[in-house]
Amino acid sequence: MSVVSELIRIEADGTISFGNYELAKKTKLQDFEYEGDLYKVKTFKEITKLEKNGMFVYESVPGTAVNHMVVTENGMAFQVEGPTDAQVTVELEEDTDYKIFIDGKEAGQMKTNLGGKLVIGVELDSADKADIKIEKL
Repeated sequence: MSVVSELIRIEADGTISFGNYELAKKTKLQDFEYEGDLYKVKTFKEITKLEKNGMFVYESVPGTAVNHMVVTENGMAFQVEGPTDAQVTVELEEDTDYKIFIDGKEAGQMKTNLGGKLVIGVELDSADKADIKIEKL
C-alpha cells in the first residue's frame, strides 16, 4: 500500500482509491468521473476529504490514503493508511445503526447522526494500514 500519487484512481477491481498524506500543501482534483458520478478529492498531510456530486463522503484528520473503497446500500469498506492515528468521518444513512469492524475484529456499534455522519478513531502507526468495514444493522 502507498499514497495515491494521482490523488484518485479507479482500481482493477472497480473500487476507488484516493488521498496522499505525504503532500505538504493542500492539493485537489475535481470532476473525476466514476460510475456516472463526479468526485472531488482534497488531500495533504493535515486532511483528506472526498466528495461525490458535491456531497460529503469521507474525511480524515490528519490526511490519509484510502484504498479499495466500495460503498453499498448496506455500508462501506476500505483500507486506510497513514503515518499516525486518524479520526475518520464517513457519510452513511442518517439516524441508522451500524456495526464497525477494524482489521476483521468487531469494534462496536454506532448510530449515525441526523446528517448521516459516523466518526471512527483508527489507530495507525508509521504508514500502517487498517481494513475498515461498516455494516448496517
